[in-house]
Formats: sequence, structure tokens, C-alpha cells
Amino acid sequence: MAADFYRAFDRAILRDAFNPPRQDDYRTVFHQDRDRIMFSPAFRRLQTKTQVFQAGEYDFYRTRLTHSLEVSRIAESLAIWLRRAQRDVAIDFQLLEAVCVAHDIGHPPFGHAGERALNALMADHGGFEGNAQTLRILTRTIYHRAEGRSGMSPSRALLDGVLKYKRLYADCAGDAHHFIYDDQADILAFCFGTRDLAAKLEGTKPNEFKSLECQVMDLADDIAYSCFDIVDGWKARFLAPDKLESWRSARALEPAQHRHLDLLIDLMSNGKLQAKMNGLIGELIQSATLKKSTNFMTPKTRRHAWKLVVKPSALTRIKLHKALCKDLVYGSSALRQIEFKGEKILGQLAQTLFDNYLAPSGKPSALVPGDTHRCILDAPDASAKARLLCDHLSGMTDAYALRSYKRLLDPDYGSISELI
Repeated sequence: MAADFYRAFDRAILRDAFNPPRQDDYRTVFHQDRDRIMFSPAFRRLQTKTQVFQAGEYDFYRTRLTHSLEVSRIAESLAIWLRRAQRDVAIDFQLLEAVCVAHDIGHPPFGHAGERALNALMADHGGFEGNAQTLRILTRTIYHRAEGRSGMSPSRALLDGVLKYKRLYADCAGDAHHFIYDDQADILAFCFGTRDLAAKLEGTKPNEFKSLECQVMDLADDIAYSCFDIVDGWKARFLAPDKLESWRSARALEPAQHRHLDLLIDLMSNGKLQAKMNGLIGELIQSATLKKSTNFMTPKTRRHAWKLVVKPSALTRIKLHKALCKDLVYGSSALRQIEFKGEKILGQLAQTLFDNYLAPSGKPSALVPGDTHRCILDAPDASAKARLLCDHLSGMTDAYALRSYKRLLDPDYGSISELI
């Protein structure tokens, strides 16, 4: 039954120095989670952060904001579909929406190029990763108050839902992706009751262990990428029938992949691609089923008692679409040039701020907003200062990062009206 799927364990609120008690009101815990994220500056900034194409380039391309909203809608449809077969699996829609709209709020400007730039600069200070930054925003920085920054006192189910990655930076052996920060071990302990998740999983890799809501969000994210990036790539003329034929000729594809490619070519030739991609979402949703799972968390929560299973034919199509986009859209020289520029801009801007605030001697200039400047000056050590600078940089929109770069590093730019 819907009211019984979640337990007090799932609704428990993170409580620590950064996350004060919540006040009860007319909303459920998960309703509050969703509202706190959607009404936050961190969520609004997604409207001008790069998804595939630079934010603001054209009106019809997706941004991080529209992508997050689309993922939330696909996820809700998935939850409805799954319940048709498993009536006792009643995923809370407000919790699921909270997970989906939160899943990208930690991403920096300029997409993955910005993520690489910040991770390189933070190599000696705990690294940078978009998913880890999402956790940091939810639990440490989403609110800016006179007394300092704080988290949103998130529920355990919400945190577990956005925890795609559970490997600590110290354990990533130089891998530049798919980790959380070392000081987020407390979040793992809160979610799972252990700091050594790998030992509890008996061979399962920590990053593969996901709650039901996280699995649904992850599949919805894959469906969104595999359908909508194809449409945006076609509209931007990176994908066209002749380009798909050339791509096919250089690869050994399975018969099913050839059929899917033939369909894409036909749809592009006849101007029907967008309509078909919208319909394909429904097909991919209906390829998902649930199977029972047993692990160390199942006595505590039903959220870890189910595995999401997707038909191989659907996974083949998703894989093909993502490969097309990787090679012909993301890997194109035009987008590589834009990525290169974004990485250089953010990297140079970040290095300038790091040089100013992490210098061993001298009084730093006030190169960031006043409250951030004061927090950095009060930070106890270089790594704490670096993390605060990284918060500031990763929270920038593409336009704000470019404007800040110009103000600090472009000798011909000096508009006093553009406040930093």
C-alpha cells in the first residue's frame, strides 16, 4: 500500500551542525525536500548552465534546467509504469521529483569541461565531482544566512536517492570521476549505518549499489540523454543521414543496431525525428521491470529491496544513441573547441582566485562577493579555503563565469555595471 512503502527510517532527517531540526508543517517530509530544492538559487542557476550546447546559444536547445525537469517527468512515468506490475511498490512522486531535480545541481559551468578544470585544481584539496558537489549543496551550502551557510536538513531517502557514487576520493586511486568527498563519509554513515560500505556489500561495488529512486532517476537520465540529445544534435546539424551512414561504415554493428540506425536515418530524412523520439520515451519506459533483491539494507527499508531490470533490446537502443552522440556531437571539433575554451576560461579564472586566496603571505584582494570573501578569510586552512572557492566557482552560471573572467583577466573589459 502507498502509505506503507516508506518507513520512519526513510523519512529521518540529517541532523548535524549544518542541518538544524525542521519545523513540522502541512507538507510531508518528501514534499518539503522537493520544495526546498526547487526554490533554491542552486536549482535556478541550472537555467544557464551547459547541457550539451552552451547555454543561451539558441532558445530550443536544452540546458541543465530543462534536462532536470524532463528527467523528473520521465522518472514519474517510470514509477507509474512499475507500479502496474508491482502494486506494493509505491514510489513517492515528490521524493522522486526531489531526487531528479537535485541530481545535477552540483554541476559547474561549461559542463564536463568545467568539472575537469575544477577537479585538476582541487587535486591536492579533495578533488571535485559533480555528484559529490550535489551532496555538499544539499547538506552544507544550499542556504546562505547571516550566521553562515547551511544545508537543507535533507531526508535519508533523498540523500540515498542522489548518491549515484559512494566511493570516497581517497579510495578512487587517481580516477577523475565517480567519487564523493572524503568528508562526506558521514553521509554514507547516515544513509547506510556504516563508513565501510564495500565490506557490507560482499563483492558488489559501492557505486553499483543504489536505492530504487536512484535507479529510476538514473534510467530516466539515460532515456533523456539517448532521446533528446539525438534531437538536439539533429537540429544543430551534427547528426544527418549522410553522417550516420559514414559512422555506420566505420563500425561493426549488431543487426538490431543496424535496424535502429535505419529508422533514425528515415526519420531524419522525413522530418519526423522529434515526434518519434517523444514516442520512444514511452517504449523505453515500458521496457523496465522490477525484481526482488536482498542485501544488508532490506531489513531497514524497502527502497533497497528491488532491482530495476531493463530489456536488452532497450539497452541496445540506448547504447547506440549514446554512442552516436558521443562520436558525432560531443566529439565533434566544433563542440570540442567550445569545451576547450570553457575549460580554459574556468581553469584560468579559478587559478587566479586560488593564487589570490591561497598565497602563503599577504592580504588577499576581495575578488569574490563579500560573504564568500569573509568565509574564505575565516577558513582554518588552505584546503578549507580551496573548497569554499570551488563552491563559488562551481555555482556560477556559464554567463557569470565568463563575465567574471573578463573582469579579472581581460584588459579591455572594465564595465563597473557588471557586478562580480
